[in-house]
Amino acid sequence: MPDVSQLLARAESLVAKLEKLLPGEPVPVDWKAAIAFRWRKVNGANGRGALHPVPQVHRIDIKALVGIDEQKSLVEQNTRQFVEGHPANNVLLTGARGTGKSSLIKALLNKYAPRGLRLIEVEKQDLIDLPDIVEMICQRPERFVLYCDDLSFEADEPGYKALKVILDGSVAAASENCLIYATSNRRHLMPEFMNENLEYKHVGEEIHPGETSEEKVSLSERFGLWVSFYPFDQDEYLRIVGVWLEHFKAGGVHSDEVKHAALQWSLQRGSRSGRVAWQFARDWAGRKRLSSARRK
Repeated sequence: MPDVSQLLARAESLVAKLEKLLPGEPVPVDWKAAIAFRWRKVNGANGRGALHPVPQVHRIDIKALVGIDEQKSLVEQNTRQFVEGHPANNVLLTGARGTGKSSLIKALLNKYAPRGLRLIEVEKQDLIDLPDIVEMICQRPERFVLYCDDLSFEADEPGYKALKVILDGSVAAASENCLIYATSNRRHLMPEFMNENLEYKHVGEEIHPGETSEEKVSLSERFGLWVSFYPFDQDEYLRIVGVWLEHFKAGGVHSDEVKHAALQWSLQRGSRSGRVAWQFARDWAGRKRLSSARRK
């Protein structure tokens, strides 16, 4: 039979192992350290989530975003209502890649941070922690945008149901000092398949969608404001190129050489978007500055 000291040693060993599996103490948040934060897990899969300040926030001037005036107006109006303490909606920004969805949210943070707006970036796999995040910030004086970038779901993902609950379906009231802004290339955040069209039913002259389609729409419709972004035509793309070249103080903004190079750049990438225009402008400005430095 083991003696008492051996039993105590085993018990202490067991307790030590159990403590490693339990969530650690919450890490205090330095709210003055930044205007944007990321929610991250610590101590592995069983660890507690924590907010980490983003020291280098991507600063974007909202005036630099061109070609999306209607979208800017809608989302900024909603954000201004929210910052000033008036009713506002959760926002879903959808559409073509590189057309300014994420940039618009960053630009609004940059503009309204002096008035108390803060941003918390939450990855899709961490959406199940949304209730914990809301509880953490509900007593804060700041106004928080919970930001989910490039959001999409496959069937039965846990984050899908968690997002639905926090948007609309929880018994607990949503905190009045936070909204969810999400971007996605999918209007209803989930893939759509051809066989789902077979579920539609005709009732008289009306068409009723099947249960699968209804389930997919049920998440996106919980966002009060839908904002769609579209690919740019050639003239709009070249105008955006010009704006960014002026931003980088590059010469020959309106020259035929620049237009030809910019169009070739977009053809190589198969897209005329604001992101492609920005990438071209960076490359062009960098090349010109390097060439100028070599001649000196």
